[in-house]
Amino acid sequence: MAFKLIISQGENSHQMEVEGAESKKFIGLKIGEEFDAAPVGLAGYTLRITGGSDKNGFPMKKDVDGPRRIKSLLSGGVGFKPKRKGQRRRKTVRGNTISDDIVQINTIVVKKGAKSIEDLLQSDDE
Repeated sequence: MAFKLIISQGENSHQMEVEGAESKKFIGLKIGEEFDAAPVGLAGYTLRITGGSDKNGFPMKKDVDGPRRIKSLLSGGVGFKPKRKGQRRRKTVRGNTISDDIVQINTIVVKKGAKSIEDLLQSDDE
């Protein structure tokens, strides 16, 4: 299972593909959990999971437990932006746990490493 890992640091964001044995380490993690990014090539960095989306484009929602997909009545927040005050809509969202169905994982940098992310990602490409 391959994941697209999005790393946000301030106003900059970086994207990388995670495949093989490294991708199996993400399965079971939940939104809000922190992990060491050394296995994916970012030595010294700690990342926090902020969300993601599954293979059909449905967003992950923090308050839905497990890896399941449900239809929830939303009044705003992740998955629905109301056009007028008081508007609610039933939308499909994914749970807060990473599973094989997740394709994209959004993260933010909690702890910086010695090198910049750009340098580490460029050295991986070579």
